[in-house]
Amino acid sequence: MTDHKECVFHATGLTKIYRMGEVEVPALRGIDLELYAGELVVLLGPSGSGKSTLLNILGGLDAPTSGEVYYLDHKLTGATETDLTRFRREHVGFVFQFYNLIPSLTARENVAAVTEISVSPMPPEDALRLVGLGERLDHFPAQLSGGEQQRVAIARAIAKNPAVLLCDEPTGALDSATGVVVLEALEKVNRELGTLTVLITHNMGIAAMADRVIRLSDGHIANIRINPSKCSARELSW
Repeated sequence: MTDHKECVFHATGLTKIYRMGEVEVPALRGIDLELYAGELVVLLGPSGSGKSTLLNILGGLDAPTSGEVYYLDHKLTGATETDLTRFRREHVGFVFQFYNLIPSLTARENVAAVTEISVSPMPPEDALRLVGLGERLDHFPAQLSGGEQQRVAIARAIAKNPAVLLCDEPTGALDSATGVVVLEALEKVNRELGTLTVLITHNMGIAAMADRVIRLSDGHIANIRINPSKCSARELSW
């Protein structure tokens, strides 16, 4: 990876401790990590292993207790909230387990709500076509299946042309057949736009579609595996 790929994220010594009254709960215990342009990376591990905390720190939604994170040559740790807001708006797309669509807006309007505040967005229609929803532009969320709603959420995330797409359990609320369709959309975005895509999952089967699989355990990186050959989303064994 390091020979020909630009390093997008560089993290060293990341720790995160949550304080609940007098109790300290460590979520990350010294993470060193580099993520590269164009990669599709799966973060794998049980609940409580630190996956979401790490993703939120990379995305500028949370700050580590100690350690440093760089996005390209920009230091995120210690940045002002204004700078982090700009970073998230201009460079990062987020996809979560729950779609968070606005019920009173059509698919096109849900995506446009993001593109209207973006620096160099793609047309909402193009983003929706990229995820296979070109025929559903004017449907409201209530008229769409769960998988279609999640694909609208992906279109909304990619419509601002982010360099990074961070996905936290995007198939967690879906059955396996619908989940494959959603993963195909993420796969297509990664391939056609070259977006660094980081995907959290509990599902070990999904790891086969990644360039690299990073397994977390108890706040540590347990191991990092490079897949010699990737499966397509359609070929995954769930």
